[in-house]
Amino acid sequence: MTTIGEICKRDVVVTTGGASIAAAAQLMQKHHVGSLVVVTGDDGGTRKPVGILTDRDMVMEVMATDRNPHTVLVEEIMSARLTTARDTDGVHQTLQLMRYRGVRRLPIVNANGDLIGIVTTDDLLRVLSYDIVTLAGIAVRELSHEAAAHSAYFA
Repeated sequence: MTTIGEICKRDVVVTTGGASIAAAAQLMQKHHVGSLVVVTGDDGGTRKPVGILTDRDMVMEVMATDRNPHTVLVEEIMSARLTTARDTDGVHQTLQLMRYRGVRRLPIVNANGDLIGIVTTDDLLRVLSYDIVTLAGIAVRELSHEAAAHSAYFA
């Protein structure tokens, strides 16, 4: 069984709650991502996820309300009701969790609760699409084996 830890992206772009929205936006632009995992302890050691900030959060909570992105802090608008998955969780289990919680991005943590990766719906779609193509290939291969066996009887 494949675990979510095996397929998650390990290179997670993070920020802290004390960063400004302007700084967070620059980080998103630099790394070409639409979300940042908000962590404590981002000193190069362990990082505990405490929230997530999306580009949509910034638009809805700062830009649309005409707030100053240089003075609004990440911790003021981040989604603090954070859902995470353990790296040992199965892919199907993680997919069900994401569906239940209504989240498209999910930080992945180890047994100590340290951030080790992130998985998105796009990541899961790629993995599951590959599995579906593989499954379809079984049926095609079976048909070709049957056809070969059938033609051998009439040769």
